[in-house]
Amino acid sequence: MAWIILIFAGLFEVGFTTCLSKAKETSGSNLYAWWMAGFFFSLGCSMFLLYRATQLLPMGTAYAVWTGIGAVGTVLIGIFFFKESASFWRLFFLFTLISSIIGLKYVAPQLN
Repeated sequence: MAWIILIFAGLFEVGFTTCLSKAKETSGSNLYAWWMAGFFFSLGCSMFLLYRATQLLPMGTAYAVWTGIGAVGTVLIGIFFFKESASFWRLFFLFTLISSIIGLKYVAPQLN
């Protein structure tokens, strides 16, 4: 269950980075306020879920996986929605990051 919570924490991290990026691009205070509200909501959810996951997982592993999910998700959002580069090397290193996250899941002991 802790791993599922951690995955959701990482997805909310992608949410807050996406909202932050959209708020930067937005013109008009009304839209800016909505994107910033999404940012703070996602930030709060992400931090709370990370806290919950660390109750059952080692802090170092949970933080590394949380950051990795956020990084991978943010890069993919950037590629698919913000027209960022999808060069060979960028995708190669993204794949190595994903491999590292999966590796950490299999070597991390659960706390009891």
